[in-house]
Amino acid sequence: MEHWLTRRFWIVWFLVGGVAAAVCPLLPKNSYLANVGYEAVAFGAVIMVLLGVRRNRPERRALWYLFAAGLAVRILGDVTYGIFFHKTGAVPFPCVADAFYLGAYPAIAAGMWLLLRAQGRDRAGLIDGCITAASGGLLFWAFVMRPIADAGRVSAIQQAFSLAYPAADVVLLVLLARLLTGRAARKPSYWLLVASMLVMFASNVSYSVLSNYSAVPNGVLETGWLTSYVALGAAALHPSMRALTARVDVAETAPSRGRLVVLAISSLIAPVLLLGQGLAGVRHIDWLAIGAVAAALFLLVLVRMAGLVGQVQSQAYQLSELAMRDDLTGLPNRRLLEELIRDELNRGGHPQVAFIDLDDFKRINDGLGHAVGDQLLVAVGRRLGGVLRPADVVARLGGDEFAVLMPETGRTAADALVAELAAALEQPVFAGEHHLLVQAGIGVADAAGTRDPFEVLRRADVAMYAAKESKSRQERFRPEFDQRLSEHARLGAQLREALDQGQFQLVYQPIVALPHGEIAGVEALIRWHHPELGFMSPADFIPVAERNGQIVELGAWILLEACSRAATWLATLGDAAPGKVSVNVSARQLVEPDFAEVVAAVLAATGLPAERLTLEVTETAVFGGGRAIEALDAVHRLGVRIALDDFGTGHSSLGLLQTCPVDVLKVDKSFVDNVTMAGRHAVIATALINVSDGLNLDAIAEGVETAEQARELYRLGYRYAQGYHFGRPVADPRFALEPAAAA
Repeated sequence: MEHWLTRRFWIVWFLVGGVAAAVCPLLPKNSYLANVGYEAVAFGAVIMVLLGVRRNRPERRALWYLFAAGLAVRILGDVTYGIFFHKTGAVPFPCVADAFYLGAYPAIAAGMWLLLRAQGRDRAGLIDGCITAASGGLLFWAFVMRPIADAGRVSAIQQAFSLAYPAADVVLLVLLARLLTGRAARKPSYWLLVASMLVMFASNVSYSVLSNYSAVPNGVLETGWLTSYVALGAAALHPSMRALTARVDVAETAPSRGRLVVLAISSLIAPVLLLGQGLAGVRHIDWLAIGAVAAALFLLVLVRMAGLVGQVQSQAYQLSELAMRDDLTGLPNRRLLEELIRDELNRGGHPQVAFIDLDDFKRINDGLGHAVGDQLLVAVGRRLGGVLRPADVVARLGGDEFAVLMPETGRTAADALVAELAAALEQPVFAGEHHLLVQAGIGVADAAGTRDPFEVLRRADVAMYAAKESKSRQERFRPEFDQRLSEHARLGAQLREALDQGQFQLVYQPIVALPHGEIAGVEALIRWHHPELGFMSPADFIPVAERNGQIVELGAWILLEACSRAATWLATLGDAAPGKVSVNVSARQLVEPDFAEVVAAVLAATGLPAERLTLEVTETAVFGGGRAIEALDAVHRLGVRIALDDFGTGHSSLGLLQTCPVDVLKVDKSFVDNVTMAGRHAVIATALINVSDGLNLDAIAEGVETAEQARELYRLGYRYAQGYHFGRPVADPRFALEPAAAA
């Protein structure tokens, strides 16, 4: 209960004070009881303001102390007025009480000013407040101040005091309009404060108007003033009063519908007043006042519109910048790069463009997470920018693709700069807690024979793919690349037909046990008998299939065909059948979400035992980890063996042995070619067999072409080998029934 009272005390005060404000004016006018009750409510409001400051501890207490001081000065005016009345039966005008009443205005106005300053800069709100206040001030002059100024029956000092009240109310109106058009947080304390000032202003204005034209009604205005005091006390007591002084710096924005209505009405007051005075036959039309306010309103509206136009232009520029920049790296995007290239071409320049595509980024993204991938892209952008000259521009085109514009650069200088870019990318890149090695294919092109920026970028893109295919890391565009690209596109379409028409065939190469050459297994290899081009090597069409995604369907066909053949051998030959069949799997297949299900379905459909199937993957296919490793884990749980192909030539070979479910190491041919010669190749071959034995893995030496190599490998500890010395790949593997060449 006590906690509830602490949090809701402002409600108690508002209800009790509101009832008192309604009851006090019902008491006999100017009686002691009415005066005491009135001052008690007013004094209570001062106490509530001070109590609210102590309890809520706002950041800027001075403004609340000023509000309390203003109320206190008004109370002194009421007390003085009561003393005059009860001693003399009449109150002269002006008197000391009027000095107190007028003295309250500066304190309240100062509090409002501090409140507005605390809320920060709001140029639009200030202008809108001035427009509203100027129109309201014109009405004050016409209906309140002008009649007072024209009255000839009062003394000069009476006239001065009579004008001082509405003049002070105009100041209060300006501040109130500024508060209403500002961006203060619309909390309960804000609305209570606004209500307090509005009711106080309305009561003051009503008193000024009614005192000039008729008798002031008994009790009505007193209720208004007391209600404003009560609302001010409640505003200070409410906990949200702390948010009133929160600084809010806002940009100029389009006014709301309600504000537009208020501004429209305010702008029409001057001409409507002029028209009204003319139609009413007023002898002395307020030409000067109406003209001055109309001019002020015109200037204020002009400034407001200029601010809005400036804001729209600024926002348009910001949107243009956002549209031309990459969200992640902040670098220029493809659209901006194309415009920069177009500008260079229109000036008659000779730009060079480099197209950069990172290798294996998808595996890094899948294995280490998108956050690390994003950090890598940002780091690569900075690395590239650090190599370039001041006039050069690096842009991110999307994904893992970057481009570099080199204005007014010759071929030799551009090639040298691209070589520096490639060298920079060979250094480890720090992405979060990871030190990553990234490589990239880079294509370079110039604008010879074209003024189209899209064509320049296309050429660089084509050259980049040529660099990746040639493994050279850097290629300059040549016209024959377009011919090759069109051939690849045509070849991609023919791959589809080849799959449908059964133009592919599998051949099998033996994997033998040393030293006698018994068949331990076979590796399935694909061949394409093209109806026009004849026999095609996998090196000619597998890269195309990987690029257009057809490798997934082609790989599934290879897996099904090899497993079906192995199951047939097992059923017909029994123990004479090869023990294992190896099938190569591409990186693209491993990232397919249903890869493990495809393998399981093939094994179930063909009836081949899982332990008789070996899937061969390259080190680069699983380097990034992630989905590829998850796929191999799932396949390995089926009982399928996993072999790392071309071991020793890829990324972090030894590190993969800790993360990848490996059963077999296939030692690359490059370590076998010179194994019979003393030197580093023999040392590496020895080290690899020691690693295999230590981890209880089978090691298969690839590319064995001579009996001498076979004998040396056996001496080093190798027990399995594969190569032309033991048999070439053939479609009808009768060698499966006969021993291959012995060591």
